[in-house]
Order: sequence, then C-alpha cells, then structure tokens
Amino acid sequence: MAVSQVVNLLRGSIELEVTGDFPERFLNLCAQRGISFWAVEWLDSHTLHLCVAWNSRRGLEELAQRTGCTLTQGRRRGVPPFFLRFRKRYAFLVGLCLSALAVCVLSQFVLVVDVEGNEQVPTQVILTELQRQGLRPGVYGPALSVRDIANQSLLQLDDLSWMAVNLHGIRAQVLVRERVPKPEVVDESILGDIVAKAPGIVTHMEAWSGDAAVEEGATVLPGEVLIRGSIRMDPPQWSENPTLWMPVRAMGRVEGRTWRTLTASIPLEAAVKVYSGEEESRWSATLLGQRVNFSQNSGIFYPGYDKINKIWNLTLPGEIQLPFSLRKETWRSYETQLQPVDPAAAQAMLEETLLERLEELLGETGREVSHTFYARQVDGCLVVTLEAECTEELGRFVPAG
Repeated sequence: MAVSQVVNLLRGSIELEVTGDFPERFLNLCAQRGISFWAVEWLDSHTLHLCVAWNSRRGLEELAQRTGCTLTQGRRRGVPPFFLRFRKRYAFLVGLCLSALAVCVLSQFVLVVDVEGNEQVPTQVILTELQRQGLRPGVYGPALSVRDIANQSLLQLDDLSWMAVNLHGIRAQVLVRERVPKPEVVDESILGDIVAKAPGIVTHMEAWSGDAAVEEGATVLPGEVLIRGSIRMDPPQWSENPTLWMPVRAMGRVEGRTWRTLTASIPLEAAVKVYSGEEESRWSATLLGQRVNFSQNSGIFYPGYDKINKIWNLTLPGEIQLPFSLRKETWRSYETQLQPVDPAAAQAMLEETLLERLEELLGETGREVSHTFYARQVDGCLVVTLEAECTEELGRFVPAG
C-alpha cells in the first residue's frame, strides 16, 4: 500500500459528484480555500467526480451553491467515518475500546510456549521445568528474566546442553539442543573372560583381546568360556624357560545359532464390562492454567465406572494453541460379568506378546531366523509356546573372581 493511500485511510475521505453548467468553477474555489481534493474524473461535460479530505467536507455545499452546482455525496472511507458510525451506539463503541485495550494489555502476557529442537527429551518434561522456573501461559512477559530461566532449567535437565528463550509478543519460543551422550569406555584394567550366556552353536568368532577357547562350529553351554582373559607367551626357541600367560581383559565378538523357548498363558474366561446406561457429565474450562468448574462438586456413587475426557483447545491458524480449553468429563456406570474369550483372538494376542518378548531378549545384535507356535488348553487357560531359531551374540563378559 502506498504512503498516500495510508494517509488518506487515516485522515478519511468522501467521494463527491458535482453537477452543473460550470463544475470547474467549483474546483477553482476549492483550490482557493486550500481544500485538498484528488481523483478528479469527468463523467460528462457537466458532471465530475472527485474525492475530498474528510476534515474539509464542511462548507462544500456553500461553494456548490455559489457556482450553481448540485453536490451529491458518495462513499465514505477511512478511520474517522468508521468511528462516526458509533456516535449513537455507545455499547459498540465501549466494546471496541475494550477490545483495543485488551489487545494492548494481553500482548504483554505470554499465552503460548513452544519448544523446538528436542527429539529424545519429551516436550512435556521441558515445559514442566520451565513452569517451575516461572515461564508458563499467563505470566507477564516484560517481568521475565529469560536468561536466568534458561540457565536454571539447564541445571535441572541433564539431557540438554543448550537452551534459549525468546519472547515474540504472546509467544515464548524455547530453543533447545540435546546433549550428545559420551561413548562407552571399556575399562581394560578389569580382567576377565567372555563366557556363553545361552546354549548354541558358534558361527563366527573374533577374539580382539585374549585367546579363543572354542572354534567355529562348536556347541557351547551357558557359562562355558568362549574367549580366555589371557594371552599365551611362548619362550624363545631352544629356551628352557616355561610358557607364560599374561592376564588381560577378554574382548571380542562371538555369534552363534540359538534356540529360544518362551511360554505365555491367558484364562479362557475374562471379566467384561457391561454398561448399565447410567452416566453423568460435567463441564469445565481452563484459562491460563486456572480451571473453572461449571458443575457443582458431587460424588460418584457408581461402584464401577469409566471416566471419558473430551477436550477442545482454542487453536489459531498455524496450529498455535492458546491457553484456553473446554473439557467434558463423562462417567459411565458398568458391571463386570464373566464371558468366554475367543480362543483365536487370545492366541493371536499371545503370539504377538511372545514375539515382542523375543525381540527384547535378542536386543539390537540378534535376529530371528524362524519360529513356530504351539497352543494347548490346560485347566481353563490357553497356553501358547514359541520355539524360535535365532542368530545372536553369544558372549558376555565376566570379571575374574
């Protein structure tokens, strides 16, 4: 928008249509009296259209009569004509003033706190610590010491290495950088062996420090030494000195084939919720962290009930959430009854649970090769057994006794 358009918008303007034998005389008189006008357009030989500043509109009827012209007022633009509409609408005028005052006042308060740059540390953990340090929705922004808040929060959050707090009107932007974990350092002063942690067949052997006690293809049992924590030092040829063994910390990589057997069970009858149809709802609102209940406090007399929360947050364009939310809490009464469990669904659930447990046992270094499930019913329970062939790291370090 041009500067002249902004000026005309602030001071206001009115469009006029002048009709007469000599409408140019009207323009001459306006120029003599210093009346600002622009956008002059001849509609025909006796009619012209122009715009006049709002504060110069008085006295134009007199000039039109002196020149024998007829003056017709048209569209009004700008701030003064806008406020003129409320000269008899006091409620609207008061509301407009209060709205402008609210915008000026609320812009000094923090309404939104955004955390950026975190991947491993949960956002809610950072927001909780910031709230302990005084940064929360509803706080007066100019009174905050953002540098002290960032420094004190860093002392409490060990997983962060850097933090900066920037205030942008009602929005507090919190930039963080997570701490890079230091690499694990092996203490080679602790001597010991690498032994088998599970029965299996050795498929790959790498002895980085120490002597290999078994060869590839060997079958090992739990606790059997795979890499000895010692290095053989043979004497020189033709020497009568004995063979020496130097103790070290055994290190290496031993992979093997293993067979895992896992079992899980579930009753074939389970307690199921049967809703009675009785329910109670309560409404509440949260503004700047303060909760307001719209319902009177009363106890819930249901022996068993589910609590369901529905929350509606006030959100601006750009997914910016304001610190205002509406909550509906619903309590639904129910009774429990024993009902039979679908065996197929129960077996599928147990199989998924066993596979997850197997994945936890294998860790990051192991993988499953094949597996088989067996299901049977015993004393009213469904028992599922998983037998899996795996490839995993066989060794674990055991300090010397």
